[in-house]
Amino acid sequence: MSDSPAARTPYEVLGVDPAAGDDELKRAYRRLLRQTHPDTGGDAALFVQLQHAWERVGTPEDRAAYDRGQGARTMAPGGYGSGEAHAAGASGSASTPGGGFQSGFRTGRAASSSVRARSYGHPGGQEREHYLTLLREWVGRGASIPDPYDPALVRSAPREIRGWLAKAIAEEATAGIVGTLGIGYTIWNNVLTGRTAGGVAETIDHVVLGPAGLFAIQSEDWGGEVRLHKGEIVGDGVHRDEEPLHELSRGARSLGRSLGVKFTNLVVVVPDAALAEPMHVVQRGRLAGAIVVRRSLLPQLLRNGVGTADRASIDRAFELRPRLQSGIRLA
Repeated sequence: MSDSPAARTPYEVLGVDPAAGDDELKRAYRRLLRQTHPDTGGDAALFVQLQHAWERVGTPEDRAAYDRGQGARTMAPGGYGSGEAHAAGASGSASTPGGGFQSGFRTGRAASSSVRARSYGHPGGQEREHYLTLLREWVGRGASIPDPYDPALVRSAPREIRGWLAKAIAEEATAGIVGTLGIGYTIWNNVLTGRTAGGVAETIDHVVLGPAGLFAIQSEDWGGEVRLHKGEIVGDGVHRDEEPLHELSRGARSLGRSLGVKFTNLVVVVPDAALAEPMHVVQRGRLAGAIVVRRSLLPQLLRNGVGTADRASIDRAFELRPRLQSGIRLA
């Protein structure tokens, strides 16, 4: 079972309230075991999820440890809960006159001695603010929250609240990865597209400029596996009305028109465990060339590009930096 805040908790997998008694928990497990067992025509993926859930809360001792938040990775700013290795965080990254993304992060690491990529904006900042707002509303007005990132508290929150924290962590992880690629790269985080939806300004998580071109990147973590279906991302945690690639495409077109540039590729980055194959590329239609990639493969993608890239735009990549720097607006 994923450690992502967006992933279903063992109680959600078992379909019981976290306050349910041990006997109720056991009855739910046995009922679902019969329903999902592959030998009786059940769903093998759900059967595996059920086993992992039971491993965490199946005994009073394991359940008590889980409820206390033991075994969870840090979710505080600067921490990465995905379980993947990143030379991440704001430590050593470039700051800007308006405040770079190194402010407000506690990484517990010394700054890298190597020259890092230029980085502007605050990855995950808006998402963390939204998470904190929703968390306070859920806990109740006037209630004290000593640590809003306490694993036990996070696990007890509704999934729609936890999803905002997972999104923030995903954005921070991508920014950290790009930061390690060196001075040849520039990343702008939380870039305004010029579009609004429901009165809210739309953003692209990251605009990355490097030797392989100009990339519009969204960092996502839906808490489970995703795949491409008819040119769009689908999965258990992706809402049926959500169109991640189409939304990114619309935002990139709007931003590209305002800046007078064309993006080399549209990229959605997901945790490694969320994608069965290292990378999927949309082959046909208006989104042809759009990419869904495992997080660990992002450096390779940003260094080498893909076959669908416009080589002429790659040759001009570094000429674009002054135009982007003067034209991009951060949320």
